[in-house]
Amino acid sequence: MSEKNADLHGNVLEQSPVALLVIDMINDLEFPEGEEFVQSSEQAAQNIVRLKEQARQHRIPVIYANDNFGRWRSDFNEVIEHVLHDQVRGQRLAELLRPDQDDYFVLKPKHSAFYATTLSTLLQYFQVKRLILTGISTDSCIAFTASDAYMRDYEVYVPSDCTTARNEEFTKTTLDFLERSVHANTTPSTELDLGKLRHQ
Repeated sequence: MSEKNADLHGNVLEQSPVALLVIDMINDLEFPEGEEFVQSSEQAAQNIVRLKEQARQHRIPVIYANDNFGRWRSDFNEVIEHVLHDQVRGQRLAELLRPDQDDYFVLKPKHSAFYATTLSTLLQYFQVKRLILTGISTDSCIAFTASDAYMRDYEVYVPSDCTTARNEEFTKTTLDFLERSVHANTTPSTELDLGKLRHQ
């Protein structure tokens, strides 16, 4: 990247070879299968909270890649307020994972966090090489994002305890597939050494 393009409109980003993506966790779960996600997604959210705190300690950027629920006039803050205050199934997820002021976000219209979003540009400015993917749903948005990341030559990490699908079988079979197809590292978050990922 040229020196004159080393910042985003005057905002200089600290370089980091690794970034943590939180995918679709600010989620109302108000879809037909949403009830099946409630318990497992709350457990995943608690694990992501701990992983996010470790990321902060190692100065690893946290990026929320979130669906906009078809509300094309909304911004991310409106999505957060909707999930927090409209008595939806996913309220607890937003309470656990409400973004901090120094977190980043992209709104995505489709499954992959890369499709029609600014994610690639943001990662280029950070000079990211490794992506840690967390969130909902393992067999959909996580899988599509992992595939797109692999095709862009990122090392892919999908901690097995930080993602969930409609049932455990869907999660397991998808993680097995990602290990084979995109060489994803599915080590649980409790065993990931973020300091090593940050500095290797």
